[in-house]
Amino acid sequence: MFEDKTLICQDCGEEFTFTEGEQEFYHEKGFENEPKRCKDCRSNRRNNRGGGGNRAPREMHDAVCAECGAETQVPFRPVEGRPVFCLDCFQQQRQASY
Repeated sequence: MFEDKTLICQDCGEEFTFTEGEQEFYHEKGFENEPKRCKDCRSNRRNNRGGGGNRAPREMHDAVCAECGAETQVPFRPVEGRPVFCLDCFQQQRQASY
């Protein structure tokens, strides 16, 4: 039903292959448009977007780390009675649970 297609990347101008498998995936997901960028340019675009286009900056809230007592900021409103950790302590907690 599908055959590999050669497309031109709108960012770098290089040819790339829109494979049969990728076309099947697009069809299954209901995507109507073919990709406009090669894999490298899509990846670069995704990595350079940062917060994502027109989104407002994330609201940060002041908190005190329950582990080390350091003042920190977190991207959620702290709830009384639930521990909040600074980034270092949070990462240590995550590593300890794995």
